Amino acid sequence: MISIKGVHMKKVLVIGAGAAGTMAAYFAANSGARVTILEKNKMIGKKLRITGKGRCNITNASDVEEIIKNIYRNGNFMYSSLYSFSNDDLMNLFESYGLKLKVERGNRVFPESDKAIDVVRTIEKMMDDKKIKIEYKNNVESILVKNGKVEGVRLDSGREVLSDSVIIATGGVSYPITGSNGDGYRIAKQCGHSITRLKPALVGIEIKPLPKREMIGLNLRNISISLKKNNKKIYEDFGELEFRDYGIDGPVIKSASCYVENLEKYNYQIELDLKPALSFEKLDNRIQRDFKKYMNKKFEDSLIELLPKTMIDFVIDSSEIERDKAVHQITKEERYKLIHSIKNINFDVKKLRPIEEAIVTSGGIEIKEINPSTMESKKVKGLYFAGEIVDIDAYTGGYNLQSAFSMGYLAGISSVNEE
Repeated sequence: MISIKGVHMKKVLVIGAGAAGTMAAYFAANSGARVTILEKNKMIGKKLRITGKGRCNITNASDVEEIIKNIYRNGNFMYSSLYSFSNDDLMNLFESYGLKLKVERGNRVFPESDKAIDVVRTIEKMMDDKKIKIEYKNNVESILVKNGKVEGVRLDSGREVLSDSVIIATGGVSYPITGSNGDGYRIAKQCGHSITRLKPALVGIEIKPLPKREMIGLNLRNISISLKKNNKKIYEDFGELEFRDYGIDGPVIKSASCYVENLEKYNYQIELDLKPALSFEKLDNRIQRDFKKYMNKKFEDSLIELLPKTMIDFVIDSSEIERDKAVHQITKEERYKLIHSIKNINFDVKKLRPIEEAIVTSGGIEIKEINPSTMESKKVKGLYFAGEIVDIDAYTGGYNLQSAFSMGYLAGISSVNEE
């Protein structure tokens, strides 16, 4: 603790200048602390700059209870954080610094400019406003602990930086090019913390059979998928899907990936419905109208209004109907086969894409070892955690970033106010 003109100020060190770290630093400084961020990169918010395909889905405009429902792993742990610093609080804070926001489908919140860099620049303003010191290209080797209490950190250069509190907000191991290489887990282990199993979450899925070459890059909207585990449906979703050279990706697939684990033990299958808004009967009526319109054409030419061009060959192969067959010769049984091929496309899950490609890391610091009301370690006094390093995972839609910001807020104020 330092003293300025007789006023005691706590000194807080934050490790990591991402979403959680910068928010923790802001509110620690706002609570009267002298704050320094130790960042291994040469800039803040490196991962923020590429999230949401460069647009940065900062939060979700749903109510807090809905947000907690979408934190599928350890959501109850987030009650204190989210009710202490809600999505409304976050949006008001950013807007107070001049960032204009907009709400899109699914209550996803983006900067009005559609540029993630504008979010980062807003955070830079916030850091400047609170006179937060940021030391770049600094790797923390270990936490200095004496008698069960934090005293500071030791850098890999050998330099020791003393402080009253330390907040670890180093992220996970996904997107290692952004600096998230698992350093935080190593440091936490040194302090006696347990790390749950780490695996990719919100990531693409490799499938068999592979998509046809012409399907690669095709983006499907308004489709539905079901994820089956040993032939039992465990998850379903509606939205967008994209075919890749390795298999399938997109929002619905990223969310489904959260439920895929122990592939050596269980069999998983993705079932795709290209026309979920149409029942079997309604789709049959639609196909009969198209068949009537194209009755003297080849079967493959009758599907041009019903399906994306690059999916026609795939569906024809699945239906086992001869592509050159005249439409007026197609039987009722064959028509039903076609409907099944449109509404029940099945892919076997081969494996998840590598954790390096995952949006978030599933797993992290064991939540039983963290006080959810303060984000303080139950093992070391004055040590706090925030963000992806904690064993908290949510679906796509702004829920993960909101969780990081909220945990950062709680860690920041607690690092100053807790004795």
